[in-house]
Amino acid sequence: MKRIYLLGSLNCDLSIRAPYLPERGETLKGSDFMINAGGKGANQACACAKLGGKIRMAGAVGKDSFGDMLLASLKSAGADISTVRRTERNTGVAVITVVDGDNRIILDEGANGEVTEADALALLDGAQAGDIFVTQLENPFPVVLNALKLARERGLFTVFNPAPAKAEAREAVKYSDLITPNRKELRLLSGKEGLDEGCEELLALGAGCVIVTLGEKGSLVYKRGVRLEVPCVSAGEAIDTTGAGDTFCGALCVRLAEGAELAEAARFASVCAGIAVTRRGAQIAIPTREEADRFL
Repeated sequence: MKRIYLLGSLNCDLSIRAPYLPERGETLKGSDFMINAGGKGANQACACAKLGGKIRMAGAVGKDSFGDMLLASLKSAGADISTVRRTERNTGVAVITVVDGDNRIILDEGANGEVTEADALALLDGAQAGDIFVTQLENPFPVVLNALKLARERGLFTVFNPAPAKAEAREAVKYSDLITPNRKELRLLSGKEGLDEGCEELLALGAGCVIVTLGEKGSLVYKRGVRLEVPCVSAGEAIDTTGAGDTFCGALCVRLAEGAELAEAARFASVCAGIAVTRRGAQIAIPTREEADRFL
């Protein structure tokens, strides 16, 4: 199995359910408040670890109780956190409101804004050609961009999850062997409305392959000469979509590290995301490899 190297964010998720989104000035009674380990990077690293991948993560957390919780969650899942730094800045926080199983998220980046190119260098120390590098957009973009360049130069297979969406991320597309936008991110990066047109534009910008995540409609695998729709796999009623995309991305990388073809990896990722949405929270909702294999 190839090793997976991930540069990304770590956030403490403060999640609450609500019957609807409150209007300006309105106080609304919610329920089921939870404090969970989250952050796109940490969620994906946790998914890799819980699903059997050999994963090392780089990022930053504060010297606070939220940072303690995040590091403990990753360590218990089996991730290598030796390149996650602790800073004087507070740990990143995500405030999440869940309405009818869907979520709305507000971020305070905190220590995630302290991640530097030195962190990427430390992460990739010892990485071999053919290993997998994964990153997202919750750290400073210049750092993310240079990390993708560095990983590509060293012969790693680069996976870019362009979330949360930023127009400037178009510059990073050409360093992506695989890019995994959702529909909104695809539209922003490509400037195209249609799925096929958007995927073609990303390929023209230099991406090796595109996998568009489409929520309950599954995903679309798109590269030169290949267009494959992978259906969503339902494991029950969806009650919380927080972290579903991160579960998909982590599961995808694990199967690619095991040598699976893109379509097979996408099917496995769909199963894992389908299980995760039947549970509340982010990292705690990610299935283990045993659970995923049993469902399959």
